[in-house]
Amino acid sequence: MGKFLITGGTPLKGEICVSGAKNSALPIVAAALMADSPSRLLDIPVLRDVQNLCEIIRRMGCKVEEKGNEILIDPAGIERPEADPDLARKLRGSYYLLGVLLGKKGWARSSLPGGCNIGNRPIDLHLKGFKALGAEMSIDHGIVEVRAERLKGNRIYLDYPSVGATINIMLTATLAEGTTIIENAAREPEIVDLANYLTVMGARIKGVGTDIIKIEGVESLQGAEYRIIPDRIEAGTYMMAAAVTQGEVFVKNVLVEHVKPLIAKLKEMGVEIREEIDGVYVKGNGHLKAVDIKTLPYPGFPTDLQSQMMVLLTQADGTSLVIETVWENRFMHVDELNRMGANIKIDGHSALIKPSRLTGAEVTATDLRAGAALILAGLVAKGDTEIRDIYHIERGYENIAAKLSSIGARIRKVK
Repeated sequence: MGKFLITGGTPLKGEICVSGAKNSALPIVAAALMADSPSRLLDIPVLRDVQNLCEIIRRMGCKVEEKGNEILIDPAGIERPEADPDLARKLRGSYYLLGVLLGKKGWARSSLPGGCNIGNRPIDLHLKGFKALGAEMSIDHGIVEVRAERLKGNRIYLDYPSVGATINIMLTATLAEGTTIIENAAREPEIVDLANYLTVMGARIKGVGTDIIKIEGVESLQGAEYRIIPDRIEAGTYMMAAAVTQGEVFVKNVLVEHVKPLIAKLKEMGVEIREEIDGVYVKGNGHLKAVDIKTLPYPGFPTDLQSQMMVLLTQADGTSLVIETVWENRFMHVDELNRMGANIKIDGHSALIKPSRLTGAEVTATDLRAGAALILAGLVAKGDTEIRDIYHIERGYENIAAKLSSIGARIRKVK
């Protein structure tokens, strides 16, 4: 599958452009199946997860055409609302097909979701939402099946502001009869992005971006052209790459409002930040201060940037504390960072980070964001770093090696 070889010690300088958001692309590609006519989706990142989802849709009988960062989807040919189980297990976003197909066809079948092994991924809240809308369901040998003769709107309270459950309920409710209200809904920008796409197709959705979402069901949707938002996690990763190498980088194609929690912490650490209309300028000042981090649902500090921030904190003066509240297995990268000389101690859901000099080593990407953290560690480490299992990284970062190389990183992919 290949590996990344990195020689550290070079400050990054120049301009780097962020791709479209992976966590918008997956639900929006799935949502295109709800329309009665084709959709043209723009700025879709070329990623393994997106490609797998497109292949699942093709195997259902639909026409899907991928042209670089553009995808054309014609939903007319759905022969059977069932996701290929082997492909569905490879990505978490496959569960969006349950909500889409339940709303569109009244029946859906898929395997339980896969993706990174960062913690339990129960779909209880998804199923609770489907049931409230009138569906019946069963799970047998890892296969989920949902059916409904009639979907009717309802008031649904989520015990936790789950992004996946919020999206799935919103997808199904869009084509249900009557009004659905989701309380304690997730507020992530990717949910707003999906709602905007659905609205362009003819949906009636209000309140996205708040914890109460109201959906007025419609009889049908029409395909549309839509451009997705930039990836805030990719943006944050490059911002921290600039800071950890004491570089000077303009990270282009960023919606600044989406990375405010990270900007606040970087400023607190002493990193120079300048917010522009279309991006963020980041400059290291040669001295980083220790800070404490607690991951939270949006608009809190993102769990998807926790591992990268931990690398930055190894280069700060003083002791830092990181508390992970979202995923229970989100510290798997710590052993790999300690292999490179980091001084990190874990106690339950907390990690204590003390300053350390990192040195190159052979390490393994245990999951997507852990892999990104190891790249950052390799960029600042003394000597050479070899990262294995990079397929995790390529699930979420489009052309990351080429992009970083363009601003001075000594990184290359080898077979």
